[in-house]
Amino acid sequence: MPAESATVPKYWAIVPAAGSGRRMAAEVPKQYLPLQGSTVLEHTLNVLFSCESIEGVVLALSPEDSYWAEIAPRYAGNNLACIAGGEERCHSVLNAVHHLRGFADTHDWVLVHDAARPCVRVDDVTALIEALADDVCGGLLGVPVADTMKQLGADGRVEGSVDRQALWHAQTPQMFRLGLLQSALEQAIAQNRLVTDEAAAMEMAGYRPCMVRGHADNVKITVPSDLALAEFFLQGRP
Repeated sequence: MPAESATVPKYWAIVPAAGSGRRMAAEVPKQYLPLQGSTVLEHTLNVLFSCESIEGVVLALSPEDSYWAEIAPRYAGNNLACIAGGEERCHSVLNAVHHLRGFADTHDWVLVHDAARPCVRVDDVTALIEALADDVCGGLLGVPVADTMKQLGADGRVEGSVDRQALWHAQTPQMFRLGLLQSALEQAIAQNRLVTDEAAAMEMAGYRPCMVRGHADNVKITVPSDLALAEFFLQGRP
């Protein structure tokens, strides 16, 4: 258990946005695709800046990013820092964590949120913060698996059904203490285990993240059909 801090922990957000989104087969990275009059990334940032508990956001961008400059002026009044991302998501997040260590407390909370999850609800982010405020480790948003799950063999044939009662879809944000997250990511990368989410790094370090139920409309835009789904979910939202 982390030692108690002398100060009240603050909450910071990290948005890894250095990927190219190859599976979208688009001319621009998926975080810059148009979505309801702005871009995917803007929807994501707007949600995070709408959360009163979040002190600031660290955005990890590709060094070759040529799109952010057009958007940046819209966030001139926000506490937003842009840093260089890395080769993989875990490298981008760790770069952002190192940036935060320059001024944030080791016991502060960090919420890592996918740039390509523009439909996350402010209420869900708030619920995550409230649920984990006194937690030893931290945790993440998620939803229970609804479909029947099958286990396949190497030949592609079904070997059996998997009990879905304890299976959940992992989402973001994923919220952990700054110092613990740094240590977990550094250990995973040192072992050449390029984790695809922060919870996995924490699990490898021996922690058991808490799952906080969110909503199924917190979709991640990965393939073209996901963009249309995000459009649908955002209709009617303020």
